[in-house]
Amino acid sequence: MKNINYILLVLLIISTSCTVSTEEKVGNEVKEEFIVRYDRPEASILRGVYIPKGKEYFYTSGLVAPIKDENAPLGSQDRYGNTYEQSLGTLERIKETISEASFSMEDVFFLRVYLAPDKDGNIDWDAWFKAYGEYFNNEENPNKVARSTIAVYALANPDLLIEIEAVAAK
Repeated sequence: MKNINYILLVLLIISTSCTVSTEEKVGNEVKEEFIVRYDRPEASILRGVYIPKGKEYFYTSGLVAPIKDENAPLGSQDRYGNTYEQSLGTLERIKETISEASFSMEDVFFLRVYLAPDKDGNIDWDAWFKAYGEYFNNEENPNKVARSTIAVYALANPDLLIEIEAVAAK
């Protein structure tokens, strides 16, 4: 009986010393280490993301594409570009904005996307999906994001076809 108690005590000590922790101690504060992305392998976006206590966040306002051609007349697609061009311009603005706070596109975990119809009343979903693939879920940035893509009647500026809000954590 004495041997069994000894063995149990040794196993208890070993098991508590081998516990894998997802936390690190920073000063007096305990920070969990890992952001957990709940993936859907067949999809280009995530089901969800868990951000542990102690992470830093960065939220953007809704950002839009820069003017592509200042000389193009108001109402002309040449002024801001088509949905694909505006999507790339907006994602680039997000990249620039979050980098000011030392975040990167790899830190982005959520996007809320508003798509508006063009002058013919069509929403170019595929153009947005293509642009998304150039910034996320690719070789350069394998991270996917949780995302909502919403069709709206119009944006504040009728020449704009997309507006994106981003949230990053690290």
